[in-house]
Amino acid sequence: MSERRGSTSPGSSSPSSVLFVCGLNAIRSPMAENLAKRLLGTAMFIQSAGVEAGDRDLFAEEVMGELGLDISTHKPTMLDDLDDSYFDLIITLAPEAHHRALQMAGAQAVEVEYWPTMDPSAVAGSRGQILEAYRQTRDYLEARIRARFGIE
Repeated sequence: MSERRGSTSPGSSSPSSVLFVCGLNAIRSPMAENLAKRLLGTAMFIQSAGVEAGDRDLFAEEVMGELGLDISTHKPTMLDDLDDSYFDLIITLAPEAHHRALQMAGAQAVEVEYWPTMDPSAVAGSRGQILEAYRQTRDYLEARIRARFGIE
């Protein structure tokens, strides 16, 4: 485990490190990670992981590219493979991720939030319908990040 990242300072509502977790770290959590990095800059350490490692998702890459965010080099990471398991805030995006994050947090002083987020890969239909589902997930995550961190 690497050096512990700083904790939220007293009286502050902003954590210094955030981990987004979903099932496979292929769609939702990498979207959230990259959106948060774009919106929050270097104000905090932001990373994503999954309960299991998934595969590259071309639809996720396409809808993030629409915003100028390139996630094509993202390599899905499992929680067990994180270099540092301490974060001030863990935001889970799927039920299995939430259960695992609560176990991982254990006795640590870490806040865990659950943001139930649709898995767009479960949507069937035309290419356009599938892309729209991915856009809805992306836009939902951006709205949640903006609301959580007070970004206009």
